[in-house]
Amino acid sequence: MTHQPRALVRTIGRWSLTALMVNSIIGGGIFGLPSLLAARLGALSPLGCLGAGFGILIIAACIAEISSRYDETGGLYLYATDALGRFAGILIAWLTWLTRIAAPAAVANLFCTYLAQFIPAIGTRTGELSVLALLLGHLAFLNYLGVKSGKNISNLFTVAKVGFLLFFVVAGLVLLLVRPEIRLPSTVPGITAKNWFDAILLLVYAYGGFEGALFVGGESTNPRRDTPIALLLALVIVSVLYTGVQFVTVATLPNPASSTRPLADAARHFLGSGGSAAMALAALVSAYGYLSANLLHAPRITFAMAERGDFPSPFARVHARFRTPYFSILIYTIIVFIFAALGTFQWNAVLSAVSRLSIYGSMALALPVLRRRDDGKTQFLLPVPYLFATLALSFTLILLTQMSRADFYVVGATCSIALLNWLFVRKSRP
Repeated sequence: MTHQPRALVRTIGRWSLTALMVNSIIGGGIFGLPSLLAARLGALSPLGCLGAGFGILIIAACIAEISSRYDETGGLYLYATDALGRFAGILIAWLTWLTRIAAPAAVANLFCTYLAQFIPAIGTRTGELSVLALLLGHLAFLNYLGVKSGKNISNLFTVAKVGFLLFFVVAGLVLLLVRPEIRLPSTVPGITAKNWFDAILLLVYAYGGFEGALFVGGESTNPRRDTPIALLLALVIVSVLYTGVQFVTVATLPNPASSTRPLADAARHFLGSGGSAAMALAALVSAYGYLSANLLHAPRITFAMAERGDFPSPFARVHARFRTPYFSILIYTIIVFIFAALGTFQWNAVLSAVSRLSIYGSMALALPVLRRRDDGKTQFLLPVPYLFATLALSFTLILLTQMSRADFYVVGATCSIALLNWLFVRKSRP
């Protein structure tokens, strides 16, 4: 091994990048989310999926233009630093790191829960910790061996999880057509503005994650060209899938709001026990694929910060043979394990959702700043950038007003750490 910085290897093409983004968005949450949405919006919940998808797509369009300026590793941290200054970059990096730790930890918790249905011994504390260590440890090892290994694992599980969800949606829609008697009467509860806001907030967590894949810019073959296309294509795919999953669930599952495994229970209703077991297996596959994607791209956050002098230099170490940021991978894996071991699915999911909205708002602010430079670096130009930025910022600010005091405490603590980080490095060369 060597402690000298070395160049990362560019092996991630456009379609692998698209698969990585889809894999980074679709975690285990979609296998529990439909019941939470049904409780708030009932038969209108598929519209909620479309509405949230549209809002996130506006944010993604802003990020798509910004990302087309850069071909380095660093993602949103790099973009914020360039547009808004060093402190903003460090702040966004910490918020992103919090998101990329908490969200995978939540999915790791969910993985253990689903696996315990097949292997009851995993339901014990010792069993859970053993599975967490094995699950995260071997994924970290695969990514330590090289980005190509991590990329291939990500591609494989992206195909698998999308295939399972497509099977659920297509089978449900076909059976609704040929056996209309299985369709349940539409029910719409008394819906308030708060119901809509709560549902959209849940969907922000479900649609989020694509921003993590932006951190592999230094290992993408042509990031300035490929990233905008991959980003927008991934979100369109996920939006269609989520809407279809929600529609089939509320159309076929009696009282979906009370189910803890809505997709498995809905599949049992129109496909029998075999369909239910298949969806339970799909939840495990989806969670595993999501974790593989995060172990690939999330360590690049601290690598990029260390490379620019904003984090301790060991995080920028690259393995002499495998050309991977091995120290960043190791530390990231340990912290995710700690969050998963000490927290719950709900606790980790809330941490992820809170920080994500703040990150998206910063990108809406960065877009007009970078557009005004008119330096010819941008390869993807939005037709009305200031309108997109305004809509994206409004979307995030409105949702931020709905968060609890505890959520703001978490963001405040993270911002305080980022401030201390900035004070420590501000006099050094960025």
